[in-house]
Amino acid sequence: MVTAGMQCPVKATPAQVGEATVVTLQRTVPASVVGITFLSGGQSEEDATVNLNAINQYQDPGRKPWFLSFSYGRALQASVLKAWQGKKENVGAAQGELKKRAFANHLACLGKYSGGVDGASGQESLFVANHTY
Repeated sequence: MVTAGMQCPVKATPAQVGEATVVTLQRTVPASVVGITFLSGGQSEEDATVNLNAINQYQDPGRKPWFLSFSYGRALQASVLKAWQGKKENVGAAQGELKKRAFANHLACLGKYSGGVDGASGQESLFVANHTY
């Protein structure tokens, strides 16, 4: 997913992210690759979903032969963990958060997400400076 760096003062629009990502993939990834899954890269849950949606909505005279999906960790779990808080009585609320985020990302994979599925961490940046895997 091609996004502006977290410290960049100018944030790219979802449409710009969609175009930059698809054009980059067209230039570098063979059509024989079946699918591409994106990490959230520290984006908020909502930003990661909106950007995935924009990537799948991007229409271009060129090719887009891959299935474009998500492999989010933090952007799928942040609201779940915040709702759960390690307490047994919060399991149902946490499961509800997971269902909301999973369905929102399902729609984004189809290019049909219209936004607004906020959770406990919805717009909160998940960026961790100097994070390494």
